[in-house]
Amino acid sequence: MRRLAFALVLLLSATLGVSAARAAVGPLSLASGPTPFAPGCEVTAQTGTNFANAEVEPWVDANPLNARNLVAVWQQDRWSNGGAHGLLTGVSDNAGRTWTRPTPPTFSRCAGGNAANGGDYQRASDPWVSLSPNGDAYQISLSFNDSDTTSAVLVSKSEDNGHTWGPVTTLIKDTDPQFFNDKESITADPTSSRYAYAVWDRLDQVPNVPGAPFFGPAIFSRTTDGGQTWEAPRIIFDPGPNSQTIGNQIVVLPNGDLIDEFDLIDQGLPQVAIIRSTDKGQTWSQPVIVDLMLGTALFGNGVVDPSDGAPVRTGDILPDIAVDPRPGTSNLYVVWQDARFTQLDRDQIVLASSTDGGLTWTDPKRVSENKAVQAFTGSVHVRQNGHVAVNYYDFTADDPTGGTLDTDYWATGSRNGGATFSPRERVTPHAFDMRTAPDAGGFFVGDYEGLTSANQVFYPVFVQANSGNLANRTDVFSTTFRPTFAGGAFRPQALTPSAEAQSAAPKATFSGARMRH
Repeated sequence: MRRLAFALVLLLSATLGVSAARAAVGPLSLASGPTPFAPGCEVTAQTGTNFANAEVEPWVDANPLNARNLVAVWQQDRWSNGGAHGLLTGVSDNAGRTWTRPTPPTFSRCAGGNAANGGDYQRASDPWVSLSPNGDAYQISLSFNDSDTTSAVLVSKSEDNGHTWGPVTTLIKDTDPQFFNDKESITADPTSSRYAYAVWDRLDQVPNVPGAPFFGPAIFSRTTDGGQTWEAPRIIFDPGPNSQTIGNQIVVLPNGDLIDEFDLIDQGLPQVAIIRSTDKGQTWSQPVIVDLMLGTALFGNGVVDPSDGAPVRTGDILPDIAVDPRPGTSNLYVVWQDARFTQLDRDQIVLASSTDGGLTWTDPKRVSENKAVQAFTGSVHVRQNGHVAVNYYDFTADDPTGGTLDTDYWATGSRNGGATFSPRERVTPHAFDMRTAPDAGGFFVGDYEGLTSANQVFYPVFVQANSGNLANRTDVFSTTFRPTFAGGAFRPQALTPSAEAQSAAPKATFSGARMRH
């Protein structure tokens, strides 16, 4: 009888999956909701089309003191020609199963901004959030006007796990049409709650002067007293005339060194680069070039609907970086869009890594699994045990003969420093129609998507379109991802000599300054 009972238990376990293994990807949780912003809340007449209820471009971080506390931010009510009505915050206190949406910082007029509180701007963009070791959260915004050339970088801090937000601090404000601030990010130092770092690019070009050179240096500001004050912004890297940085993002190595990673567009040629600071941002090294960014946008087309060539706006000029948090390590990982593995025909997600804090880098390897379709907008993160996760979109489910543009979001993981990856897992339960997303220079769900971890669980926070629902085009969703490493590992593709020769001489470059607000 005991043997019979044991056999029945084994049968039930095999049939029902009891305790056999957790699902690699959990169910989706809705983080966003109906817009709180009224039409016309920006007060001044605007150009472009506003997509009410359209959320795009989320970022997320986990509380080091409470693994169940996640804080996410995103653009709410995206405009076709840049920015949104405001930036909203989502807070979860149960590891992403449910989300609340507290009153956001006053980064724009629609969010309660005015001249008195420092938020007197028509639009906000490029949301980012980061949590300190003591649980304090920092949120940053690119706030700007459509009716004039004003642009600013604003910061707000939360001392209660993201549930309420303090007053806005202005790091920089430009009203002169010669300058525009763009693509900012913020990083709380994981080694000290005194420090947090803001970084962005500031485009500089004399207007209405044909042939005038442009500049796009990396600008940096920091707090050394837990957000009470911020230092005056200053240039930490200037690539010179007709060159720029974009997508600056700081990570902190376990030894406390800072790494600023960005797209260095040098005389029109994009490449992943990093600079390093060993003194908390006071001084910075010269750049180290990781590799060229040979995405299809370099050659004029970019990611498109294969049925009719309609553009899809992606993170094609924005690499993403992650740091291994384990003490004593100096491992870094960067992902970006690149077409060198498809004879420059279709973007894929590639990964390069460093084991010496960014001094040297591996050659990029393809980590998106379906080489036959376009893959885009990659995210990378490293959890506490050193395992790596990569997320991205692609068109595996799409029928290219026309109709909808069926799109999925994917996740894959590595436990050996990127040598092999787990078979990819579908994050989206079913494909969504990218053509429902707001059109902002192409069908748009964000120049980047969020990915963090806590308690050895990865938490993707991303946007998908609500297919065909033009009144609520997109929403922000979260889920969990636990890579399954048993068997069937995907080995990232390295270049063959012929493909390497194909990628060595790009046929085109970007012309003019690049903005992605």
